Amino acid sequence: MAIEPLSLNERSRRILATLVREHIDSGEPVASQVLVRRGGFGLSSATIRNVLARLEKLGYVRQPHTSAGRVPTDAGYRIYVNSLLMRPRATRATSSVEAQVLERISGRPDLDTMISAVPHMLSQASHHVAFATTPSAGTAEFHRIEFVPLGAGRVLVIVVARNSQVSHKVIELEYEVVAGELEQAANYLNIEFSGMSLAAVREAVLERMSHDRILYNRLMARALRLARSTFEGLGHQVSLFVDGTSALVDEVSAPSSGITLAALGVLVRLIEEKHRLVTLLSQYIDTPGLTVIIGAEHLDPNLRQFSLVASTYSDGRDTGAVGLIGPMRMHYARAISMVDGAAQAVSRVLTVSSSQKTPAGS
Repeated sequence: MAIEPLSLNERSRRILATLVREHIDSGEPVASQVLVRRGGFGLSSATIRNVLARLEKLGYVRQPHTSAGRVPTDAGYRIYVNSLLMRPRATRATSSVEAQVLERISGRPDLDTMISAVPHMLSQASHHVAFATTPSAGTAEFHRIEFVPLGAGRVLVIVVARNSQVSHKVIELEYEVVAGELEQAANYLNIEFSGMSLAAVREAVLERMSHDRILYNRLMARALRLARSTFEGLGHQVSLFVDGTSALVDEVSAPSSGITLAALGVLVRLIEEKHRLVTLLSQYIDTPGLTVIIGAEHLDPNLRQFSLVASTYSDGRDTGAVGLIGPMRMHYARAISMVDGAAQAVSRVLTVSSSQKTPAGS
């Protein structure tokens, strides 16, 4: 997706970057006279026009109509964003956002409550759609399990991971189990499997149940049957939190947004069907760090009026993501700083939380 500006010299790159910034700020085509006044290049209007003509020939800018200035193409935006991604991240803007997110999420009781607070902050600050995902439960480290009898063969199962991720599930049994038996089963599972990933626990439970010898141990057999019902499908759950859809609705009302009502409808439906958005994000975010998807780079043609900025966070073992979705004419420098700062803040809080919960010497 990254386009390398091998055919652009430093002067052309600077003029293109200035044009992108001016278009983002104004929403209008940028004339050569504007670049002469605002760019500080020390070049004549004629020279600037020659550079713009070359940029247009290379596909980095276009003219909406003959008498207009130029606007960046998707490829022009990509060149500009690539230059931003090459800059050091330790900027004042990033530190400010990181501090704000740290203040808001520190002390939250569990992972879902913590992560759900991030999109609201990002959306409020950016006026774009903001999202955050929790790590896949399959990679989370199993800490403990609790069984709570609900009566009529129904049992509430509480699974706690070491990153404070908590999953609840109600399972229905064909037989009644008393509280004492459930406590014994939980104790057995906690001793046997604590410290393993949830996915590994699921595999280990199935493997042990394949051995006939467990049938001779009533407690072990019951505990494993409860665990099988509990961990079935649990290891693939990802929670998604989204905020700020109304901000995009407001954005569409501006003629310079470049977003049609049809495209907005596609995005809103994607947000409502969260599993589809989770699937899309997993296709985009396949490596740690920052990811920026611009216009035509989207896998779904219906989303090509939007850009996405995302960054991963981690506690050293598990990975989730935070990000923004907005028009292609978004303030990329600010969006990248905000998203990266938020991800760093979440990583810091989770790393501290994980170290506090890990026994010394383990």
